[in-house]
Amino acid sequence: MAGAEAKATALGGYRLEDQVGFYLRRAGQRHAAIFAEYMTDDLTPTQWAALVKLAEFVSLSQNLLGRETAMDAATIKGVVDRLLKRGLVATAPDPDDARRMRVSITPDGCAAVARGVSAAKAITAETLKPLDAAERRQLVELLRRIA
Repeated sequence: MAGAEAKATALGGYRLEDQVGFYLRRAGQRHAAIFAEYMTDDLTPTQWAALVKLAEFVSLSQNLLGRETAMDAATIKGVVDRLLKRGLVATAPDPDDARRMRVSITPDGCAAVARGVSAAKAITAETLKPLDAAERRQLVELLRRIA
């Protein structure tokens, strides 16, 4: 018992199950599994986010695409490289600043987005299924506030 008491004292009342990060991680894992099950074209969540933003804006600098999708420079570069290999995006030097790379969605990328929209809606619905409509709105608003 002394060992268990020493451990409890060392934790100072800290319980993993009381921590928001624990539940955010579990919710994220659940959402990722749902995403993988429903999403078309073998797209990852980061690839989907980039394609959706490019469908919205048509063309963005790689840097701005990263900011629009909340990805750091290394992550967005990897995402763009993978989408480029699949022919879903194209890149070209920015005409206003050759040091910048612009990323544009291709017709194949637009088609992938069109195929994925209903899946994306179903992913959100399935992720939020345990909640009623008011709780869904509240959760999304609370996540916006802490993100």
